[in-house]
Amino acid sequence: MKQACAIILFSLITSQSFSQERIKIAVAGLTHGHVNWIFNREDKNDIEIVGIYESNKELIKKYRDRYDLAEDLFYTDLEKMLDAVKPDAVSAFGATNEHLGVVAACAPRNIHVMVEKPLATTLKDARAIEQLAKQHSIHVLTNYETSWYNSNQYVYDMLEKGELGDIRKVMVNSGHQGPKEIGVSEEFMGILVDPEKNGAGALFDFGCYGANLMTWLMKGEKPLSITAVTNQNKPEIYKDVDDEATIILQYKNAQAVIQASWDWTFSRKDMEVYGSEAYAIASDAKTVKVRSSEGEAEQIINLKPRESPYDDPFSYLAAVVKEDITIRDFDLYSLPLNLIVVEILEKAKESAESGESIYFEQ
Repeated sequence: MKQACAIILFSLITSQSFSQERIKIAVAGLTHGHVNWIFNREDKNDIEIVGIYESNKELIKKYRDRYDLAEDLFYTDLEKMLDAVKPDAVSAFGATNEHLGVVAACAPRNIHVMVEKPLATTLKDARAIEQLAKQHSIHVLTNYETSWYNSNQYVYDMLEKGELGDIRKVMVNSGHQGPKEIGVSEEFMGILVDPEKNGAGALFDFGCYGANLMTWLMKGEKPLSITAVTNQNKPEIYKDVDDEATIILQYKNAQAVIQASWDWTFSRKDMEVYGSEAYAIASDAKTVKVRSSEGEAEQIINLKPRESPYDDPFSYLAAVVKEDITIRDFDLYSLPLNLIVVEILEKAKESAESGESIYFEQ
C-alpha cells in the first residue's frame, strides 16, 4: 500500500513539474546537418512539427522523401510560414549568419527561438538578437551537444560542492577529422567552409564548445585576455577557413586552453578541469575520471544519461516554452552566456589574425 501511494505521489509530482502538452515547433532552414535530429525522435512526444521553411527546392524534396513528410508542411517564405502555422517556437537550422534574420522574424510575433551553436558570427549580430529578445520578451536558446552530457554536469556539481577546490586550469578538446573527411552533406559543407556564413572554420565550429563550457564553469566571468592561433593544415580542402585552432583564455586565477580542430584522429568532445584540490575529466558524455591526491589512483565514474528534459535539446526547448523550467542567466543555453561566447570567438579571431593577445575591457 505504501509503495502504491509513493508511486501515485511521484506521478503527481512529475505531472505537475513537467507538462505532457506538446508545443508547436517550426523548422527554419534545412542546410545545417544537425537538422536530422528533429526528424528522428520517434520515442519523444513533446513537440509537433507544424511547418518547415526552406528556399532550396532540391533540399525540400530531399527531406520530404527521406522522412515521408507531408508536402503542405513546407514553405519557401519564412514570414508566411510563421503567420500560417503560428508556432510556439522555431528551431533554426540554417547558416549561423542567418540566425539574426530568424530572430528578427520571430520576435515581433512572440515566437521563441532555438539556434544551433554558436549564437552568431559577430558580436554585433549577437547584441541585435539580445535586443530583439528583450524587446519582445522571447527566449533565444543556443543548442550545444555538450549541454546534455551528464559528465559535464557531474563535474560542474563537483565544483559547486567545493570538491575540486578553485579552478586553476581547464582544457576543452573538440572536433573531428574534418567536415569533408566525415562526409557532411554538400549543403552543410557550404556553410562550414564559408567564413561569412560560419564566422570561421574550426575556430567557430568547435571553439564555441570550449567558450560555452568555460563561461559556464566561471559563472559568466569574462577572461582578462585571449590568445589564439589558427592554421590551415589542409589548405587544399579548406582554402578559405582555418581547420586548426587553439584558444587560451586567461582569467585572474585560472586559465583555459580550448583546442578546436578538424584534424583530430577521431571525433572527440571532452573536458578536463583541474582544481586546487582535485581534478575531474569528462572524457565522454557518460564517463568522468577523478583524482584528488598525489598517491590516489584515478577513479572512473560511469553515469547514466541525464533525465528528460535535460537529455535532448527539443525536450529542453519545450520545457522552457511551457515554463516547466526557468533558464538562469549563465546556464549553458542562456542568451547572456552565449553573448559572451560570441565575444570570445570574435576576439579569438582578431588575435589569430593579428598575432597578438586581445584584452577584454574590465
